[in-house]
Amino acid sequence: MNAPVRVWLNRTYAENVFFVDQLRTAPRPVEIHATHVDPDSPVLAAADVGALEPDGLDGAAYVEYALDHCRRYGIDVFLPRLHQLAVALARSEFEAVGTRLVCPPAAAIAVFADKADGYQAMAAAGLPVPPWYRVRTADELLAAVEELEASGERACLKPATGAGGEGFRVLTREPFGLGQLAGLPGAAVQLDLVLAALAAAPGAADLLVMPYLAGPEVSVDCLGAPDGTPLAAVGRSKTSRRRSFTLAPEYLDPARELVAHFGVSYLSNVQFRHHHGRPVLLDVNTRPSGGLHQLRLCGLNLPWAAVAQALGEPAGPLTAVLPDGQDYTLVSGVRPVLPRLAAAV
Repeated sequence: MNAPVRVWLNRTYAENVFFVDQLRTAPRPVEIHATHVDPDSPVLAAADVGALEPDGLDGAAYVEYALDHCRRYGIDVFLPRLHQLAVALARSEFEAVGTRLVCPPAAAIAVFADKADGYQAMAAAGLPVPPWYRVRTADELLAAVEELEASGERACLKPATGAGGEGFRVLTREPFGLGQLAGLPGAAVQLDLVLAALAAAPGAADLLVMPYLAGPEVSVDCLGAPDGTPLAAVGRSKTSRRRSFTLAPEYLDPARELVAHFGVSYLSNVQFRHHHGRPVLLDVNTRPSGGLHQLRLCGLNLPWAAVAQALGEPAGPLTAVLPDGQDYTLVSGVRPVLPRLAAAV
């Protein structure tokens, strides 16, 4: 019987319990290692070996910790999320201890670490991007908002760096009223409050102002070969609770072009929204998405395909077969957690 492949996931998000589930269906044995600073992360309980990792390390110190972890546990394949860029820069050091990295090259990761730099690079490559303005001061913010409003757009704001929807706000000129205290908190924030906060800030901010983009949101999960050649891409469309799959070329073609142009190897996720009815690139994640497991409904196991690529083994089926009656929704489930663990040092 083949020795198990030791695969390590570091400080990943809770949804990757499903990533772990898919690795367990691989055609050869897989021993899954997971580390986190949260002792109640369900990924720790889903793994064969779950442990706490030290918190507060910078990139260089984290690489040293990760190299030691790989040596100590004989890790064959490492899928880094935390400090991904620092880890990718040390790829040769990990290979020297016998560990293959499942992440894009450092150059590709760096392009998309800053959203403004990413938009600029994608525009230069001829890919469809929305209008965007990088702002650091109250005057720059007001000028960007006024320019968007003059063209009939609704302005929104987000940090130039960050993950997911963190920091996203829709800017409004409506005064604050008691009605906004009813129900759940919304994403809208008063423009005058943001301008005042910027004016009072001790240093410059780093924000993006963009038009609010219409849905549906289409998230394309991609698999690239180690050299960045696109191997698979499937879109997932989201409108409220409703989900569906798409192979429409207006989404898949630019996603594949992006993967090839920037050499985004292994697992990545490209998000689209719509500007005046035209799909535009909203965000690029150089890591697997939390919803990647949904592609199992299309006959794909991209977690294992990525690991197999790193090992030089057959990746299995890479052609998506969309299910009949493809619309679906997601519901939460129950997952175990480990007993309380001692803090890592």
